[in-house]
Amino acid sequence: MNSQIDSIIGQIGLHLLGKGHQIKQSLCCILGNGHLLIEDVPGVGKTTLAHTLAVSLGLSYQRVQFTSDMLPADLIGVSIFDQSKHEFTFHKGPVFSQLLLADEINRASPKTQSALLEAMAEQQVSVDGETYSLPAPFFVIATQNPLDHSGTFELPDSQLDRFMMRVCLGFPSVEAEKQMLNNPQASLDDVKQVIDIKELQSLQAQVKRVSANDAVIDYLLALVNETRINRHYPHALSPRASKAILSAAKAWAFIEGRDYVLPDDIQMVLPSVTEHRLRGGDQRGGHSLSEHLLHSINPLG
Repeated sequence: MNSQIDSIIGQIGLHLLGKGHQIKQSLCCILGNGHLLIEDVPGVGKTTLAHTLAVSLGLSYQRVQFTSDMLPADLIGVSIFDQSKHEFTFHKGPVFSQLLLADEINRASPKTQSALLEAMAEQQVSVDGETYSLPAPFFVIATQNPLDHSGTFELPDSQLDRFMMRVCLGFPSVEAEKQMLNNPQASLDDVKQVIDIKELQSLQAQVKRVSANDAVIDYLLALVNETRINRHYPHALSPRASKAILSAAKAWAFIEGRDYVLPDDIQMVLPSVTEHRLRGGDQRGGHSLSEHLLHSINPLG
C-alpha cells in the first residue's frame, strides 16, 4: 500500500474506531473523484468520517445542517443589492468549499436537494443568469438518515445517481466502543493533515492511470447489462454507473498497491456503487440486489 494512503487511513482510523473497511471505501470514492453518500442512524460517526477526511486531505471544509425549512439560497448564496455601488453583489454560500458536508440531506425539501445537482455534476452553480465555478477539487459528502425516521424526504433517482458510492457505517464492535469510552479525550481538533491539495490531485492522477484490460471491462459490462435485461432489477444501471464502477475499482486497486484492476476489485466496490442506484430495499432470499447481481455473473465468463 502507498505510504501516503496508509497514513491517511491510519489518521482517520484514530478517530473512527473499528471502521477500516468503510474508511477505505470512502477514500476510494475521493480518489476516484466522486461524491459520497453516508447512510445510517444518527450517532455512529457519519460526521466524524467526513470531517476527518477533509482535514487529513487538506481540503477546505464546510458543514451545512439540512432542515425542512432550508432554501437553495442558504446553500448556493444570494445576490444582495449594494447601495454604494448601485448593483447586485453575489455573496457565496457554503457550497463554495472543496468539501461540502451536507448533513442529513434527506431532511431538506426536494427543491433544496436539487440545488446540489449542477454543483455535483459540473462543479459550478448558476445564479441570476451568471455561472460561478466551484473550487477544485470539489466533493460532496452527504449523510442520510434511514427513510423510516420521521421528517425525511426520499432522495430522487437523479440525486442518488450523482453519488459515486454509498457507505453504511453500522454500529461499532464491542471492543471499539469500549476503547472509545475509555478514551473520551479524543477530539476532532486533534486530526492532523496528512497530504495537501497537490498531493491529493497527484494521487487522483495516478488512479486514472490504473489499467483495466478487456476481460475486466467485459465483466463489468456483463454485470451492468444484467440489470437492464432482467426484470428482477427495477432500476437498471446507467452508463454513469458503469463509469463509476470502473473509477471506484481503479481507486480500490490503487489503494491495494496495484496499477491494474482485477475482477476482485469490481466485486469489492460494486455494492457501494450500485446498491443505492438499484434501490436495494428490494431483497431476494435475504441478499441485497447487488449481492444477487454478483452471484448471477461469473467473472470468468
